[in-house]
Amino acid sequence: RQDVADRVLPVSAASFLVIVLVAFLAMEPFTAATHRWVMHGIGEWFHRSHHRPGASRGWERNDWFPVAFASIVLAALWLGFNRDGLASLIPIGVGVTLYGAAYALVHDGYIHRRLGRFGDRRVAALDRLADAHRIHHLYNAAPYGMLLPVVPSDLRERAARTDRDPFAERSPVAQGTA
Repeated sequence: RQDVADRVLPVSAASFLVIVLVAFLAMEPFTAATHRWVMHGIGEWFHRSHHRPGASRGWERNDWFPVAFASIVLAALWLGFNRDGLASLIPIGVGVTLYGAAYALVHDGYIHRRLGRFGDRRVAALDRLADAHRIHHLYNAAPYGMLLPVVPSDLRERAARTDRDPFAERSPVAQGTA
C-alpha cells in the first residue's frame, strides 16, 4: 500500500540516502565525544574492563555501552515506523546502525580480534586505525574517535619510541589462538 511506503520512505530515495550518509558521518564526532566524556568520564567503571590488559574475547562490562546505544537506536526506529511525523528517524537510525556495524567490525573484529574472523590477516587501511587505537590504549588519552581518529602529534611521537604493545595480551593472534 502506498500509505505504508510513504511512511517508511517519506522523502525521495536520494534524500533518504543523503540522510543515512549524514547520520553515519555525524557518528564519528559524536562517538569521539561520547568516548571522551562518558566512557572516560562518568562511565569509566564500565569502560575500564576494555582497557584492562589480558581481557578475554568474551563479554566485558564495556560491552554494555553498545547494548545501550543500540537500544536507543531501536527505540528511535520504532518511533520512526510507528509515529506520525517521526519517519525521518528511519534513515537516521539506518545511518547510525551502519556506523555501529562498521565500528564493531573495525574495533572488535579487526583491532581487538574478538570476533575471530580476521585471523592473522593484515589490511593496511585498518592497520592505520589499529595504530591510532593502540596509542589510545597506551596513554588512555586521545584519539577517542575510531574511523577517523585524530592523533595528537606528541602522542604519536611518544608511541613511536615505545615497544609496549597494549594489545599483546588481549589479541588471540598474539596468543596463538586465532
